[in-house]
Amino acid sequence: MLLPETESQLIDIVKSGEPLALCGHGTKSGWGRVFEGKPVSLKKFSGIIDYTPAELVMTVGAGTPLSQVERALEDAGQHLAFEPVDLGPVYGRPLDEQTIGGVIATNLSGPRRPFAGAARDFFLGFKGVNGSGEAIKAGAKVVKNVTGYDLPKLIAGSFGTLIAMTEVTLKVVPAPEASVALILESVEISKATRLFIAALGSSIEPTGAAYLPDQQRLFFRLEGSGPSVAYRLKALQALVGEGEVLEGAAARQIWQNLRNINHVLTPKPTLLWSLSVPSAGFGEGLMSLLDKLDGAKAQVDWGGGRVWLAHSLTDFAAAVRAIHSYLKGHGHATLLLAPDDLRRAENVFAPEVPIALLRKIRAAFDPGLVFNRGRLHPDL
Repeated sequence: MLLPETESQLIDIVKSGEPLALCGHGTKSGWGRVFEGKPVSLKKFSGIIDYTPAELVMTVGAGTPLSQVERALEDAGQHLAFEPVDLGPVYGRPLDEQTIGGVIATNLSGPRRPFAGAARDFFLGFKGVNGSGEAIKAGAKVVKNVTGYDLPKLIAGSFGTLIAMTEVTLKVVPAPEASVALILESVEISKATRLFIAALGSSIEPTGAAYLPDQQRLFFRLEGSGPSVAYRLKALQALVGEGEVLEGAAARQIWQNLRNINHVLTPKPTLLWSLSVPSAGFGEGLMSLLDKLDGAKAQVDWGGGRVWLAHSLTDFAAAVRAIHSYLKGHGHATLLLAPDDLRRAENVFAPEVPIALLRKIRAAFDPGLVFNRGRLHPDL
């Protein structure tokens, strides 16, 4: 494992021309196709570089642990609105190891995503080294940046295939004054669908809506000022039912567990999928799908728009057919965890980026295919 500590050291490594496998702490190294290269960790590019809370902008080294970023923001009464999932345990790593660079590289967002935006929506700028060994930077340390094409939007979600990031600049927001969780028990799946539609279509403005099908438990989250949350909670209870109410730290703990998909990771599955589905139709066929898969568990998030699906490996082809039947052509499935032989043979990302477009973008940043070769596509 190479551990560059300076930009010049990183440039020298890249200019060697060897294929490189980039990572921070390796908490998401199993996501994507199996890729090759000499391991290079960017975790030494760590620490808060510039943070003035009044400006709502933070610049940090790309290798900075997300937990360090979140603690600094919490001390200033702020947070990352997109609350990224911590997938470390999915790939055999502990919680709180993932880096902010890894979060941005995978555009990783949590339960607040449909209500606040994705990671890329808060990604203002970066510094790094491209595949030709050139230092580059883009974006700006301001919220409004109209100086040309928004390169941060392109880098977010590129899985380390375009540049080796050394520094990121993020927009941060004030943390809510109050947080409340409303939990409803014994809610069968068709009713959960109806309640999601009712709550998300109202003026109550929840910032979280999740469902555990096997437990028949429905979760809503309300955030904001104290009086606003109290008023909206009464309106939500009138709309969906009374249920159990948790406040403050207890509510935040519930949503941290949901954010990190703890329910579907116990016991640890062999296969893990993220299914994007029409929120109004997630319930139709989901229980049938779970019955077809060995040891299957699911967690519904985003008010029905995302389904985390975990199960054991038996007949992979049959599992794919069952998932396609569930989606009915109105969604897509991304495979996040699978044995290496499947990650080599199967398409793990969906929908796939057109190969011609992917080639052009890759050629502009990494013409020699130095970074994470094969992670997004077998030919790239």
